[in-house]
Amino acid sequence: MFERENPNYIPTEYSMQEYINNALWNDFCKYMKSAYRVIPKFEFSKCSWEYGWNVKFKKGNKNLCTLYPREGYFTILVVIGPKEKELLEEILFSFSPEIKQIYEKTEEGNHQKWLMIDLEDNDKRYEDVKRILDIRNN
Repeated sequence: MFERENPNYIPTEYSMQEYINNALWNDFCKYMKSAYRVIPKFEFSKCSWEYGWNVKFKKGNKNLCTLYPREGYFTILVVIGPKEKELLEEILFSFSPEIKQIYEKTEEGNHQKWLMIDLEDNDKRYEDVKRILDIRNN
């Protein structure tokens, strides 16, 4: 059984899948492995903002995204830096209204936007997240 706030419990993909209980989780992990050739890395954060286990997908030294497990869904964090910002803003009109709203409401700090996007089964935002990740990867 997954224990999100227990630093002594090291989760597996299966225990995380059981906790999240959302088919999109499996699809997302497969997509990241296939599209970017990265594997999930489980890390424990003692940060007061998001204490507990999370999953990072890193390519080299670059963190493509971080996932925060929730019961029934997960939250994805994608950091948009100065390099990605210009391109993303050029095509922002083509994203779903929900993603546009998240982007516009997210305050900028140190020339970055930390986009926190909740994903659930059959979520229309999923395809937008993939596009954002493509921008982040390049």
